[in-house]
Amino acid sequence: MLNNEIRELTNTDIESRIRDLEEERFRLQFRNATEPLEDPLRLRVIRKDIARLKTVLRERQNTNARGAAKSMGAKS
Repeated sequence: MLNNEIRELTNTDIESRIRDLEEERFRLQFRNATEPLEDPLRLRVIRKDIARLKTVLRERQNTNARGAAKSMGAKS
């Protein structure tokens, strides 16, 4: 998943995508413990996608917090 694709998603979509990927990662890790995976690199790709999604979500939260703090400071 590319960064520009992630940035087009809403926060709700990003959070649901994170949940889906974490569930998939859990299942793959469990299968990996019991049998060899067909595509072991899929675990790495999923981890990186989760990190990208969380990074964009955190950037948005920080931007919103800064904007709210600035507007609060301007009202005083």
